[in-house]
Amino acid sequence: MAQVPQTFDALAVRTWCGLALRALGRAREEIDAINVYPVADGDTGTNLYLTVESAVAAVEAVFAAHEAGGAAQEAGGAAHEAGGVAHGAGGAEDGGALTGPSLADAARAMAHGALIGARGNSGTILAQLLRGMAQVLAADGEGAHTDGRGLRLALRHAADSARQAVAHPVEGTVLSVASAAADAATGAEGDCGAVARAAYEGARTALAATPGQLAVLARAGVVDAGGRGLVTLLAALVETFTGRTPAAGTPSPGAGPAQGDGPAVPQARVRPTEPDGPGACAPSASGPAFEVIYLLEAGDTAVARLRERLDTLGDSLVVVGGDGLWNVHVHVDDAGAAVEAGVEAGRPYRIRITHFGAGDVHTTGAERPPRERAQRAVVAVVPGEGLAALYSEAGATTVLARPGEPPASGELVEALRRAHAREVVLLPNDAELRHTAAAAAEQARGEGIRVALIPTRSAVQGIAALAVHEPGRRFDEDVVSMTSAAGATRHAEVIVAEHQSWTTAGICQAGDVLGLVDGDVAVIGSDVTATAETVLDRMLVAGGELVTLVLGDQTPATVADHLQARVRASYLAVDTVVYQGGRQGALLLIGVE
Repeated sequence: MAQVPQTFDALAVRTWCGLALRALGRAREEIDAINVYPVADGDTGTNLYLTVESAVAAVEAVFAAHEAGGAAQEAGGAAHEAGGVAHGAGGAEDGGALTGPSLADAARAMAHGALIGARGNSGTILAQLLRGMAQVLAADGEGAHTDGRGLRLALRHAADSARQAVAHPVEGTVLSVASAAADAATGAEGDCGAVARAAYEGARTALAATPGQLAVLARAGVVDAGGRGLVTLLAALVETFTGRTPAAGTPSPGAGPAQGDGPAVPQARVRPTEPDGPGACAPSASGPAFEVIYLLEAGDTAVARLRERLDTLGDSLVVVGGDGLWNVHVHVDDAGAAVEAGVEAGRPYRIRITHFGAGDVHTTGAERPPRERAQRAVVAVVPGEGLAALYSEAGATTVLARPGEPPASGELVEALRRAHAREVVLLPNDAELRHTAAAAAEQARGEGIRVALIPTRSAVQGIAALAVHEPGRRFDEDVVSMTSAAGATRHAEVIVAEHQSWTTAGICQAGDVLGLVDGDVAVIGSDVTATAETVLDRMLVAGGELVTLVLGDQTPATVADHLQARVRASYLAVDTVVYQGGRQGALLLIGVE
């Protein structure tokens, strides 16, 4: 058996997130099945899974960044020993030990990933629970780790902050289960394993009591779905520190058998004590028609006003986050007003509107009538609002990937469904999304959608693929043509280095302008225009017929003007097209076909 951590460190955060994701994957369908509150929409397990999946991706990105930094440190040290570099990279000449991220780094990443990926009422509350834990762990864990005391404080702060984030807390929900877990942990003595086990047992007991606290659960004969998900996460926390899933113990009244190797907790027990049975738990016609969720960039004062405004518009209001970034969730009849309130408060994005009665998770107004599936569609991940508009005009369904916030597989699956077609071409437009896109494609295929994944590594390759897309021809022929067009397009980007690191072109310093060709750093410069020109010249040495330039929101238009003039003066019969990409991360994207 692998060695398990005795204290809460960055590796423990990583392990817990991974175990929790796998456990929720096993329990997802069961949790969906018992979801009757606040709306019987059968998606609590899925929402929790997608929220944790986003947290896992963020934590893995932090570890990957440190591993890359370690490689740069080793490379810099080797270069120094060879006499080729005066200062190495970050003091590697001292032969310092390579370290991973701190507990604070990992905990903050976990919380941020959950915040930006939170889905539904349950996922939004979970994001605040993780944020509350992270605030304590980060304060206590700027060093290597924290102990059982730190975990007790983290669980307490998590429960309290989640309750504060809900406008009108209701007992018998995940809030009750979280509070009980924190209470049990507070009275526990010992290491993190003992504290985690106490929290799990407290949560499990509280979960069994939820039908007695909430009438809608009692009528359906089920426990609270969000609370069930939290018990699953706490079981994963126990496994993190002990190496074993906690024993089921004596089942609570009404408990079903354990699922797989997971904990035995109360399962769905449909008891039609009223004539309509569990159907009586469905939302009434007088309830809010829409669920509105969005991320919001705004200050604390503006968010306080937003809470008051949204509280008058609907119910199930949960606003979580802080430090300028928030996740807003509310059930309303007027979805437009809820979004407008966000616009007044700051900058809302990733807006998701669900019509509870329509079965369509991306409506924008009144319920739309059922429509026939299209034969074929294209789904594309794009890095900025400008490109999203461009792709949409060309008929593609888009998924916006903001800098540092890659979409999870669940978000791609939703987009594949939203395309509402029998055949879908998926363009990830990022080499880092290859596995995520493959997982989404596989899930969609299991739902009967024929999906072809074209491994585009840049948005400019996606533009080339979309330009030759012809829905009228055979699917295989269309995919081959699009794949060929994407493969024939060399791609480059111009970015600003955030820190000192070792690259294939040498050691760069923070603030240097980097030119990447086909994913590798080819040029290190100090001026955006000069660096972009050097990159473009290198790309056109091998020939080309069309140059595509996509400008970021921070890039002066003079850069594109200069490059266009350069192409006209030096490369005959080569055309240039320029697009505005918006907040795409890179200063400039370049494609050469």
